[in-house]
Amino acid sequence: MSASINMVALGTIVRREVSRITRIWTQTLIPPAITMTLYFVIFGKLVGSRIGTMHGFTYMQYIVPGLVMMSIITNSYGNISSSFFGAKFQRFVEEMLVSPMPNWVMLSGYVIGAVVRGVVVGALVLVIALFFTDLHITHWAITFFSVLLGATVFSLAGFVNAMFAKKFDDIALVPTFVLTPLTYLGGVFYSIDLLGEPWHTMSQVNPILYMVNAFRYGVLGVSDVDVVTAFAVMLAFVVGLTTIALVLLRRGAGLRS
Repeated sequence: MSASINMVALGTIVRREVSRITRIWTQTLIPPAITMTLYFVIFGKLVGSRIGTMHGFTYMQYIVPGLVMMSIITNSYGNISSSFFGAKFQRFVEEMLVSPMPNWVMLSGYVIGAVVRGVVVGALVLVIALFFTDLHITHWAITFFSVLLGATVFSLAGFVNAMFAKKFDDIALVPTFVLTPLTYLGGVFYSIDLLGEPWHTMSQVNPILYMVNAFRYGVLGVSDVDVVTAFAVMLAFVVGLTTIALVLLRRGAGLRS
């Protein structure tokens, strides 16, 4: 296929994904906004008033970047895993497989759609956060690229999950038993400097820790990990998961059975 035809195919998938997000906005955008508002009220206001400051910021200011990134990660992951599995379940993924569309175009379309939802939800949560505290973004470029890479990593992870999933319960399995624990142990609500050993060392193998802290550094200018290392980890996951997803697509894993 020529480059122009590939772009048409890519644009079609992206438009379908964005249309899906906006069509069911009461399921894709409102619930995470309500959930994050509850986090701000309970953890930021009630609990935070008793904790005091952290790294020179109020507790509310400190947890906002973590909660925003958490919403970006979970919504990017959830969007692509449910959408691509839906394509498998309804069997119209077979039409894409037999078309001359390259696998990378299919993957890119679904990933872009998931990233769009993650970014939109993250922006919505950030706006809500401004009703509870003052924030001034310190490093715009770091903030932007940490959001983009974090959303991309978990979009790719959700795609891989959807390829292996055989029923809708399989879609919820990873978020429940893997994603949620990693998120809560990823420094969203605390600095890992507060942890003793071996928890401090164990936390450093959690990829979400690097995403949360890269974004927190972009917003607040503070981080528990080296920012260069954080971006290196995210880039490594993007490359690794992209490779895995393309190999699985080429083999038709979970698609041709």
